[in-house]
Amino acid sequence: MCQGLESLPITCLERAKELRALFGSLLQRSDHTGQHKKSDKLRLHEVNEPLKWKESFDNLMSSQNGLCLFRAFLVSEYSEENIAFYLACEDYRTSKPSKLATKAKKIYEEFIDSEAPREVNIDHATKELTKENMKWPKQSCFDQAQDRIYTLMEKDCYPRFLRSSVYLELTRKTKTG
Repeated sequence: MCQGLESLPITCLERAKELRALFGSLLQRSDHTGQHKKSDKLRLHEVNEPLKWKESFDNLMSSQNGLCLFRAFLVSEYSEENIAFYLACEDYRTSKPSKLATKAKKIYEEFIDSEAPREVNIDHATKELTKENMKWPKQSCFDQAQDRIYTLMEKDCYPRFLRSSVYLELTRKTKTG
């Protein structure tokens, strides 16, 4: 396995393996009757799901399977901090007001601070704005930083993911299946 995968949650790694097996087995199965059970239709939808990921970055990010595979890809590319920060911000937005200050500090120290162990690549102005927002944490205090990281992933990581061997293999099997 590639280095860095140990930092991924075990459930995500297991899901990535399951997806690979699911897509492979479903694509090899042929339906001789022409009739599909409801569960087969759901599975066929899952099989075609990787093709939708290529349509837009939003499609990839809104798919649980796609997000899991994309995250595993980012770990292999040593840029997993981007998706981790993005997801931390999504979680932060839904936090109770009483927990905002604690969570904001944790996110800032882990991803934004210049000494952060998983520092994300954002411009100085965004970093300063986020630092200023930390004085009075509210649900929107990471919005600009999160938007910058989303754009970075969309413009840089997403195209590389679409060219990755794992994604190309999934789509090849989907198209030939």
